[in-house]
Amino acid sequence: MHNMSDIIEQYIKQLFEETNDDVVEIQRANIAQRFDCVPSQLNYVIKTRFTNEHGYEIESKRGGGGYIRITKIETKDHASYIKRLMELIGPSISQQQAYYIIDGLFDNQLITEREAKLIAAVVDRETLTMDVQSRDIIRANILKRLLPVINYY
Repeated sequence: MHNMSDIIEQYIKQLFEETNDDVVEIQRANIAQRFDCVPSQLNYVIKTRFTNEHGYEIESKRGGGGYIRITKIETKDHASYIKRLMELIGPSISQQQAYYIIDGLFDNQLITEREAKLIAAVVDRETLTMDVQSRDIIRANILKRLLPVINYY
């Protein structure tokens, strides 16, 4: 059985498929009512599953008639997508952010499931056994070295 976050994520992804568009606009209250959950549950899904690292941009307007506009960033130009990821990484990156990037690469069919698991294992805190600051810097360097290779091959 999937948890509520998974169900909401799948629903939003289904909206992208149904509209055949790169933009989906939803209202917090409507989604919360549809899935019988609190609006903060939707906020959690948006903040963790529809991030820049996953290839989405979020625009939000609160209040009456407010909305959340989710834009799927064009990834047909893989070189631009990889370049954008390189900029997002910066000098260091947390394990969770790295996982978001790996998920985005997989979701956009730039890497296979096996490659995603291999990369995740390499950047995992259990592999990089050192202090947190050094680990985040090394993790960023690993990803920044891998991304051009992924882009080229």
